Amino acid sequence: MKKTMHVTWLGEQRYVAQNETGQQIIIDNSPLKLGVGPMEALLSALATCTAYDVVEVMKKRRTPLSQYRVEIEGERAEEHPRRYTTITVRHIASGTGVSEDSLAKAAHLSHEKYCSVAASLNSEIVVETVLESAATPESASV
Repeated sequence: MKKTMHVTWLGEQRYVAQNETGQQIIIDNSPLKLGVGPMEALLSALATCTAYDVVEVMKKRRTPLSQYRVEIEGERAEEHPRRYTTITVRHIASGTGVSEDSLAKAAHLSHEKYCSVAASLNSEIVVETVLESAATPESASV
């Protein structure tokens, strides 16, 4: 299954990313931030991916969560490309019958089996770069 996002530059260090059905997120590294930075967006993707899995696993195990949040923190390298070297994902939950052990099992299943973002971060991804010239009114053929 292929997923597509279109990212359009809005000026400064601000971009809008849009999926195939029109949902948008603002990625912003400009001085007056209107959105999150790209590395924050990556952390958010991991946190929401694992949160989705944990909620579903707990529900299937008949111990649904009544409160749940994920706090995520990434430590970045000092040298470029300043990738994350460590990411800590903290699951904070409560609910009737929810134990630390059951939450730990759900989080483990997410990180090791179900979460596609976590799997992508742990794998060797082939990134292909394709360059195209954007058509401008001056260069468009008639």
